[in-house]
Amino acid sequence: MATVTGPDFVALQVADLEASAAFYEERLGLTRAPVAPPGAVVFATSPVAFAVREPLPGLDVAAVSPRPGAGVALWLASDDAQAVHDDLVAHGVEILQQPVDGPFGRTFTFADPDGYAVTVHG
Repeated sequence: MATVTGPDFVALQVADLEASAAFYEERLGLTRAPVAPPGAVVFATSPVAFAVREPLPGLDVAAVSPRPGAGVALWLASDDAQAVHDDLVAHGVEILQQPVDGPFGRTFTFADPDGYAVTVHG
């Protein structure tokens, strides 16, 4: 029997592809990968690739309430979570959970431009 080995690619469906891609580049420092499928921006992350993409047919991301992806936890690693937090606050990004120290280092959660809850740790 074939088996699944684990997460290999994570993509968020977003209302405005370029605005979301710019947010992840400018606010989180991610770098675009040189190759991406049509309708998506893939970032050079490891060990799992991360992307933002146009919604699949029939999904209106802006109409999902209160948050798209509710029930899914997306965590991004950082070399300085507090500095990322401080930059996001300075740029008016909504912080959903203030920084705390825990088993994965300094951790906080913010809302991205589409309202996805994203946790940063490091």
